Amino acid sequence: MSFDDEWATARTSATANVSMRLNQVPGDPGGGGSVDLSVNQDKLGSIGGAAYELYDRLTADGNHARASTSDAATMLTASGFLTGAAMRTVHDTWNSQLQTLLDACANISNHLDYSAASHAKEEEKIQAALAASRINEYFK
Repeated sequence: MSFDDEWATARTSATANVSMRLNQVPGDPGGGGSVDLSVNQDKLGSIGGAAYELYDRLTADGNHARASTSDAATMLTASGFLTGAAMRTVHDTWNSQLQTLLDACANISNHLDYSAASHAKEEEKIQAALAASRINEYFK
């Protein structure tokens, strides 16, 4: 079986099993359910911590071959090998992708830290407001 035949078969079987699903509100007028907004600080912390650890590991381990790859690309190019330009492209692409991944890890870690802290502050404000409203009940 050729690649084109195999690809056509795979595509046909994949599209045969696809159906459209839409997110929607439950049919009852009150919205129903007992769903409530909740934030699990431990889960946010562990995900943020994992992103931070990945950032640290990538920072340390992602650049092991950078200098030697750059040197090899320079020496191959200087010696007239076309492989030097290709190696330079690999070097530059790796650096670009590594930086993008590092930025994403830092972004995830920072945003989860911010979300956890922000949620905790909001929770304190809500609890204080509820406590104050209960006190006001006694003054009526």
